[in-house]
Amino acid sequence: MMLSPDQAADSDHPSSAHSDPESLSGADAKVLGNVSDLEPVEEAEGDGKGGGRAALYPHPQQLSREEKRRRRRATAKYRSAHATRERIRVEAFNLAFAELRKLLPTLPPDKKLSKIEILRLAICYISYLNHVLDV
Repeated sequence: MMLSPDQAADSDHPSSAHSDPESLSGADAKVLGNVSDLEPVEEAEGDGKGGGRAALYPHPQQLSREEKRRRRRATAKYRSAHATRERIRVEAFNLAFAELRKLLPTLPPDKKLSKIEILRLAICYISYLNHVLDV
């Protein structure tokens, strides 16, 4: 079957492939449902070189707040920025534990303590210092 240039451009669009309900297999027909159930989405203004992406995605005003957040978080730029923030947070957290560890007396002095051991020892040490001040 020969396609006109307009039809060829439309055939690249994923939603236009197999748009004829009679040509769909049973599983494909169930996934797509009835064509009349779909609401039309206006195409975005522009030069028309978008490859039909505007028809695939609704306008941002039509998206729920959760969907906007989900799409924003799915971008590589967001994931990279989030990973950087998390790395900085963890480094600051570990630095704070290292500083606290330096203030606590242990035997032997260079004993490696877990974070929970550092916290428990800090609680005991603060309690001991309060007791010393009270006496």
